[in-house]
Amino acid sequence: MSWTSVAVAGAAFCISGAAASAQTPANGRYARVNGLSMYYEIHGRGDALVLIHGGGSTIGTTFGRILPMLARDFKIIAVELQGHGHTGDRASAESFEQDADDVAALLQYLNIPRASFFGFSNGGNAAVQIAVRHPSIVSKLVLASTFYRKDGLVPGFFDGLQKATLNDMPRQLKDAFMQATPDSSKLLAMFNNDRNRMLRFVDWKEETVSSITAQTLIINGDRDVIQAGHALAMAKLIPDSRLMILPATHGSYIGVAESLEPASALISLTAEVIREFLLKQ
Repeated sequence: MSWTSVAVAGAAFCISGAAASAQTPANGRYARVNGLSMYYEIHGRGDALVLIHGGGSTIGTTFGRILPMLARDFKIIAVELQGHGHTGDRASAESFEQDADDVAALLQYLNIPRASFFGFSNGGNAAVQIAVRHPSIVSKLVLASTFYRKDGLVPGFFDGLQKATLNDMPRQLKDAFMQATPDSSKLLAMFNNDRNRMLRFVDWKEETVSSITAQTLIINGDRDVIQAGHALAMAKLIPDSRLMILPATHGSYIGVAESLEPASALISLTAEVIREFLLKQ
């Protein structure tokens, strides 16, 4: 989640003002995946690490600050999910399960048999489903500000979400979407789809979470939208998992665009912890 001002989902790519026409970074690419024109970027070299952004976000709005740090040691495959950023939409509701299948299909398209996955917020929910539905392609898992039960979010989150409108979406996220896809009707559709997916969410069973076999690093802020106790509960469920609670708000520890906290050494610290976790044999 990440539209914390309204209580919604994930993000970061510091952009000011909507662009007049779509802009695709020089290393941006598209693949036909499960009926979608799916946008992705590849950065760096090394073992494959897939980055999955938060709800309402783009690659840049979630990972713009931390991606260059991680690309020093890994081959980054950063994706944009259904209806987000540059990626097209389909005539079906969003689901974390479908997101998982889309990312798995992209790796098959790229001939990458196995990778580690770093998901933030709703991207973490998608990463959980990749580990559950496609365990053979997962090397290691990093789950940042991720939940598996609705009561894991701060009290009042879903009450706020019920009343949320596009006006409540952080300007940084709206601007980033419009720079990638300058169509206000598609922006509204993305907002509504993300919001409705959250409102429809049904708690995942503990046995589903505990079935994850990949080594997992769980990261959370102590003043996050996800309660620290919930992150601890998830760490207890997933075998061989590690937990890091940081003095941070939702996503500020990786520098998401909509974070109200100033730039912090926590971003470098988080990148280094992730690096050591992924490289450790």
